[in-house]
Amino acid sequence: MARCLDRNGILLVEDNPDDVALALRALRKNGINQNIEVAVDGPDALERLFKRVDDGELPHVVLLDLKLPGVDGLEVLRRIRGDERTRLLPVVILTSSTEEQDLMEGYGRGANSYIRKPVDFSSFIETIGQFGRYWLGINEPPPRYCE
Repeated sequence: MARCLDRNGILLVEDNPDDVALALRALRKNGINQNIEVAVDGPDALERLFKRVDDGELPHVVLLDLKLPGVDGLEVLRRIRGDERTRLLPVVILTSSTEEQDLMEGYGRGANSYIRKPVDFSSFIETIGQFGRYWLGINEPPPRYCE
């Protein structure tokens, strides 16, 4: 009998504790109260994601910072796309990087979206609200992976 991966919540990958607190506050302020799991660096993100896969679950979306210690966000994205079970998982890059090369590499490695973190808190709240409305409400996710 085939085992299928269920979808649940958001995997937020962010190493800066202030940005984690800001993102969590913005998500909750926009009514996004579902399961939000936080990974603090690249290795933690990969471990958490693939443990979830082994447990039969995928997040609805990964919100991924690029500048991470250990394994950077682009390498995390490469590994997500390199595994059959996660290659269709929606990944949204959320970064303060203004480097065009980061933008091009992010899309080149399979990011579904690239969002620059607004500096202003109210703009950040609005941006996260739009992210949530689209990725958790409007977007039709790929079918469940079944093995």
